[in-house]
Amino acid sequence: MAKPEFEFTPTDSVDFAPCNPHVEGLSEAILARDSDNDSVTRILKFEPGTDTSPNGVLTHDFWEEVFIFEGSFVDQRLGRTFKAGDWATRPPGMEHGPWVSENGAKMFEVRYYTDPTPAERSN
Repeated sequence: MAKPEFEFTPTDSVDFAPCNPHVEGLSEAILARDSDNDSVTRILKFEPGTDTSPNGVLTHDFWEEVFIFEGSFVDQRLGRTFKAGDWATRPPGMEHGPWVSENGAKMFEVRYYTDPTPAERSN
């Protein structure tokens, strides 16, 4: 099953819930999810003072595309500040984070899995 079909819908109609694993001040609003492969479209929210350091550096087995549309955070590993208007595309296995957001931030994020290429399927 693919993600459900939605016409324009106010984002405030979707509740924020704590992320898993839990980090104080970090929550998500799931806008759409494909229940077959767990591809997700969400808004990730950092409350002021959120520190994701307890989770350490992250890697995933899925693609992740993100766009910061509000606020900023500091990447603790890179020592760089990322702010509204910045974006990233992360392939599976790419290291990222942890982050600290002094004043809060919101990101639009799409996570998805890809099928193996024909060459990968034949190995």
